[in-house]
Amino acid sequence: MATITMPQLGESVTEGTVLQWLKQPGDTVALDEPICEIETEKVTAELPSPFEGALGEILVPEGETVEVDAPLCTILETAASVPEPAPVPAAAPELASVAAEPPA
Repeated sequence: MATITMPQLGESVTEGTVLQWLKQPGDTVALDEPICEIETEKVTAELPSPFEGALGEILVPEGETVEVDAPLCTILETAASVPEPAPVPAAAPELASVAAEPPA
């Protein structure tokens, strides 16, 4: 699980307001896909997701103003966003050690 925080959208910006959530919990989120609209004193911008997966929990409701770096939401990893582990080679069958019999 990853947490997305309020970005600093300008040098002197210390807070932002979540205007609208573009995704709802459970929705699939692609890398760099906009998940919400944020407004500051200087700009209104869409916030792209730095992760892919599914939107988990929305921590800040629409209309609420929060400080920079405050948690906004969580992104849950989905099976499609988790790389498959490398295949493990099958273990070679153990050969029974046979003691060589001395020639008769």
